[in-house]
Amino acid sequence: MSKPIPEQDALFAAELAADVGVEKIARMYAEAFLGAVEAKGESLDAAVDEFISFIADVLNAHAKFEAVLTSTVIPADKKISTIDRVFAEKASPLFLRFLKVLAIHGRLEIVRAVYREVVKLNDKRKGRIPVTVTTAAELPSDLFDGLAERLRAKLGGEPIIQNTVDPDVIGGIVVRVGDTIYDGSIASQLLNVRQNIIDRSAHEIQSRRDCFRNTEGN
Repeated sequence: MSKPIPEQDALFAAELAADVGVEKIARMYAEAFLGAVEAKGESLDAAVDEFISFIADVLNAHAKFEAVLTSTVIPADKKISTIDRVFAEKASPLFLRFLKVLAIHGRLEIVRAVYREVVKLNDKRKGRIPVTVTTAAELPSDLFDGLAERLRAKLGGEPIIQNTVDPDVIGGIVVRVGDTIYDGSIASQLLNVRQNIIDRSAHEIQSRRDCFRNTEGN
């Protein structure tokens, strides 16, 4: 039988109102996890890498096992026993304890959300800025490096660039930083030109109407 989790280990969790969103709950657990890593003087990147491995090598590879961990009908003590049996010799003590705390508080079902928040918070601590770059074709390494340098200067941090390919981007580039989109694609430029022509034509038509009305009035 598994030993009970010491009360002080509840630093990983917080009593939250039922109506609080999953993202906010996940962020609370993520902050507690990274805070515990820092308190022990351990490497944040190593802790995040272990979390990444848990998601990629365990949950993504074993859907049935994830279903057990995230089930809302399986009791917490059974989940803890499973965690001990599977990870006792494989996971770090801190990460093992964190999984148990999630189990105790019925939060294993949001472990993927916690993982996403852990990655985001760690990037923020390290001054890393996730950037999504969309192009019609994959960027060559020299252009990729040049773009990274320009973004580094513009953003004041280290850009972590994910290059996605979208054939609908006729040419140029679309850069997304958080909720901000810097659209420099040819397709976007063509749409802007088209809209400018429409706006200009509408303005000219309105001006002629106004001029005609003024002439009639005279």
